[in-house]
Amino acid sequence: MTSPLPAWRRHAKAAVVAAALAVSALLVTAPAHAAEPAPPTFTDGFGLTQVGAPEVHSPTDLTLTVTTGQLSGTHKIRIFLPRDYTADPGRRWPVAYFLHGGAGTVDDAAAAPALRSDAMITVVPDGGLKGWYADWLMQNTVLGKANWQTFHTSQVVPFIDANLRTLTDRSHRAVVGLSMGGYGALRYAEYRPDLFGHVASLSGGIDLGMPEIRGTVLATELNLPGAWCAASTSGTGQCVGYGPYVDSDAIFGSPYPVFNADHIWNEVNPAAGANLAKLAGTDIALYTGDQGPIDHFTAIATGTVRTRLDQLGIPSLFVDYGDGSALSPTCDGGHNYGCWAPALADYVPRLRAAFDRAG
Repeated sequence: MTSPLPAWRRHAKAAVVAAALAVSALLVTAPAHAAEPAPPTFTDGFGLTQVGAPEVHSPTDLTLTVTTGQLSGTHKIRIFLPRDYTADPGRRWPVAYFLHGGAGTVDDAAAAPALRSDAMITVVPDGGLKGWYADWLMQNTVLGKANWQTFHTSQVVPFIDANLRTLTDRSHRAVVGLSMGGYGALRYAEYRPDLFGHVASLSGGIDLGMPEIRGTVLATELNLPGAWCAASTSGTGQCVGYGPYVDSDAIFGSPYPVFNADHIWNEVNPAAGANLAKLAGTDIALYTGDQGPIDHFTAIATGTVRTRLDQLGIPSLFVDYGDGSALSPTCDGGHNYGCWAPALADYVPRLRAAFDRAG
């Protein structure tokens, strides 16, 4: 025969049971936390075919992998959405296309927090280790098909417009790039002024008339990393190079100004007056430092472009931040994200204001 529990133990046990029942009731009746919004789904088109499922870094940050007949292999497109993209389904958004530098990838954009803007969609398409945002002269190198310009302007842009709620007029579309991507941004704005109403080049190789800039292109073709590659990787200071060796004429043909052999270089030179004239009515921003073995020359190239724009009567924003001391404590005036991140932090609010003025 068991002896009865003392009164204090009976009361304590009853209290524990009551607390357990209360917790159970809360678990049953408490509303579940709202699930995070799913990122948008994308439909193939415009020559792009998705491979596998998107890499979802967060509801506002995803990476697609695609194939295209314009390029060999698979290629990534990273997309940053505004936080309110899903919550405001009736709203359409301006778009900024960010073009990374040589030896870079779409993930370099993570080194510039300003690109994750809640005022616009940011799209970062693969530009190759040395694609130079061009349709290559040689399509039979070890890299195979290489029509980067067509991939970006005729496939990625309409693909994004078809799959996301974008504002599709030029006044709400920008192209922004640094280093190799600075060349690509200015080249695309000149080549397709119907697409891009805003352009920004940061430390861009934007004057192919300069032997030093031509030498940089050749160094990427021949996979000679040097300072260009080591300085251009986002925050790591490490570089595995520009990929396999290709012929020095592979992208733009012969670089030598003999008997017009370099005519392609001249035709696609963003600093050429005939090309700059196509930027009338485009919002232009040019940023560069002037320190180190690379930005010493990008400063010269950027200054040349600014002077020629002035001669054409085309306004531009020109920011030569020199040694970087006035731009940011992280900037030494060189060819790196310590300067590019704060330069983009300066530019993106200006771009947002321009988008707002466009209505």
